Amino acid sequence: MALKDEKDPRIARISSAIRVIPNFPKPGIMFQDITTLLLDTKAFKDTIDLFVERYKDKNISVVAGVEARGFIFGPPIAIAIGAKFVPMRKPNKLPGEVISEEYSLEYGTDKMEMHVGAVEPGERALVIDDLIATGGTLCAAIKLLERVGVDVVECACVIELPELKGRERLGNKPLFVLVDGA
Repeated sequence: MALKDEKDPRIARISSAIRVIPNFPKPGIMFQDITTLLLDTKAFKDTIDLFVERYKDKNISVVAGVEARGFIFGPPIAIAIGAKFVPMRKPNKLPGEVISEEYSLEYGTDKMEMHVGAVEPGERALVIDDLIATGGTLCAAIKLLERVGVDVVECACVIELPELKGRERLGNKPLFVLVDGA
């Protein structure tokens, strides 16, 4: 579900704060640049506030942020709702023992890793990232958490690229999005 309430002025502010860069990183790509959102303190606060309002009463104990931009949005949400923050990282970035989940990309495969013991069976998690495109990284994060007995309540992203059908790849896992990047 995307937040489509255009009457909420925060959504328009967030959307207008995201810069679109054509042909980056390669021809044909319309890159959704959130760095401009981060420079706009009001729009950035609105983004965090909208997520906190949604999740504050959902008994979430884990906010799992997908590398790297999920690390920007995840910690302030986690603090505000009284949850711990767990980084979901690319291979060989976490010290100590990790578990990993391989996932497919257009051009090959990659892995998502998490520290062993970062979460406990029965915990309730929110998975957060800045954008959903094809859904590969979110799916890997969900599988990693569910493998160790965590209930993934929902995934949340600031932006969705609906034409890439990432939402469909998530199956029955709910997805909450603030703005369409189409």
